[in-house]
Amino acid sequence: MSELANISAIAPEIVLAIGAMALLMAGAFSSKTASVSTDQIVETQHESGMIWAGIAVLALACALIFTLPSESQLIFGGALVVDSFSQFMKVLILIAGIGGLILSFDYLEGKGLSKFEYPVLVLLSCAGMLLMVSANDLISLYLALELSSLPLYILAAFHRDNLRSSEAGLKYFVLGALSSGMLLYGASLIYGFTGSTAFSEIAKVPALQDGVLNVGLIFGLVFLLVGLAFKVSAVPFHMWTPDVYEGAPTPVTAFFAAAPKLAAMALLMRVLGGAFSGLSDQWQQIIIFVSIASMVLGAVAAIGQNNIKRMMAYSSIGHVGFALVGVAANSQDGAQATLVYLAIYLAMTLGVFAGILAMRRHDLLVEDIDGLSGLAQNNLPLASGIAILMFSLAGLPPLAGFIGKLYVFSAAIEAGLYPLAIIGVLASVIAAYYYLRVVKVMFFDEPKEKFSPVHGKLSLIMGAAVIFIIGFMVVPSPLVQAATDAAKSLSFLK
Repeated sequence: MSELANISAIAPEIVLAIGAMALLMAGAFSSKTASVSTDQIVETQHESGMIWAGIAVLALACALIFTLPSESQLIFGGALVVDSFSQFMKVLILIAGIGGLILSFDYLEGKGLSKFEYPVLVLLSCAGMLLMVSANDLISLYLALELSSLPLYILAAFHRDNLRSSEAGLKYFVLGALSSGMLLYGASLIYGFTGSTAFSEIAKVPALQDGVLNVGLIFGLVFLLVGLAFKVSAVPFHMWTPDVYEGAPTPVTAFFAAAPKLAAMALLMRVLGGAFSGLSDQWQQIIIFVSIASMVLGAVAAIGQNNIKRMMAYSSIGHVGFALVGVAANSQDGAQATLVYLAIYLAMTLGVFAGILAMRRHDLLVEDIDGLSGLAQNNLPLASGIAILMFSLAGLPPLAGFIGKLYVFSAAIEAGLYPLAIIGVLASVIAAYYYLRVVKVMFFDEPKEKFSPVHGKLSLIMGAAVIFIIGFMVVPSPLVQAATDAAKSLSFLK
C-alpha cells in the first residue's frame, strides 16, 4: 500500500495530532495577563475558545472516519489495521471526547482551571486511543497505549492545588506504570515464544503446535491481559478507580469513565480475537473470572458509598464486567452485544456526569448522595433526568440499559455460559439497590436548600443522553446494525 494510502487511512489521528500541536502553539504564544479583573475575563474567554476549538477538531476527526472505506486494510506494514470495527469504536471515543470537553466549560471556569493545556491533553489522549483501536502489532499497541495514558495522568492531577487531585494523579501514574511494565513483560514473553510482534504471525503459532500448548505463550498472554485489565479497571486490577474518580476534577472523571474504557475494551477484543484466537480455551477462562469478579464487586462495594463519584467508580467496574460477558462468549453475537453495550454505557455515563456537575448549591458541587434530598421538589427536570439514567444503569426495562444487558446475557447463553449469565443477572439485581437509592433520596426525602440553576451545556448533554436511552428502545436498528457490521470484521469471527 502506498504511503499516501497509509496516511489517508489514519487521517483522523493526524487531524487530532496537528490540532493538538496548533492549540499548544496558540496557547503558548498568545499574550495573556491576569493582573486585573478585566484581563481575567479576557483570559477565561480565550480558554473557552480553546475548548471550542478542541471540540471542533474532535468533530472534524469524527467526520473523517465516515469517509474511510469499510473494507479492512493493513497499513504501515501491518502495524495498524483500519476496518469497520475500528471505525465504530473510534466514533464512540471521539463522542466521549466531545462530551467530556462540553462538560468541562463551567466547572473549569468556576475552579479557576481554564487553561489552554486542557483541550490539548484531551486531543493527544484521544489520538492515542484511536491508535489503540487500530493496533495490530505489540509495538504499536504499547506506543498507542502510552500515548493515551500519559495525558490522562496529567488530567487526573489537573487541579494541582487540590490535595485529592494531586493524590489521584500520583496513584494513577504509579499504578499505571506498574501495569505498563507487566504488559511489556507479557509482550516480551510473547515475542520470545513466537518470534514476532505482529498479531497475524502470533495467531499462527498455536495452530502449528498440533494441540501441544505453549506454556510460555500462555504466560505472556496472562501478563498482557493484566495490563489491559488495569486500563479497563476490571477486578482484581481496579484498586485505583474509586480514589482517582473521586479526586480528579469531575469533567476529567467523566472522560475517564468513558473514553479510556472504550479504547481499552476495543484493544482487548482486537488482541483476543486476532493474536490469540487459537488460544480461546485459555483466555476465555480468564475473561469469565474477571467478568464475574467485576460484576460482583461492582454490585456489592458500591452499596456503602455515599460519595456519588465513588459510587459511579464502582458502577463503572460492574459495567466493565457486564461488557466482558459478551467477550467471554467468543462469538460474533458476543462481540456485537459488547459493542452495543459499550455504546449504551457511553450515553449513560456522559448523562449521569452531566447530572453530577449540575448538582450545585452556591456554586459548590454536591457530591454526597444525601445532599440530593428532595431534589425533585426543587428541580423536577434535573431529578427526572437523573432518575431515568439511574434506571437505565440499573438495567430496568424497557430502557436501553436493560436491552444492552439482554444482548450480552443472550450471547453468553447461546455460548453455553449459563453460570456466567445467571451470576450477571443476580449482580444486576443487587446493583439496582444503590441506583434506586439515589432516586429515593431525590424524590422521597425531605427537601434541602435549592440547587443553583443548571447551565445550558449540561442540560444539552443530559437531554441528549436521556433521548438516546429512551429512543434506543423504539429505534434500535441503526446502532445494532452498525455493531453487527463492526463485529464481523474481527479476526476470530472469520
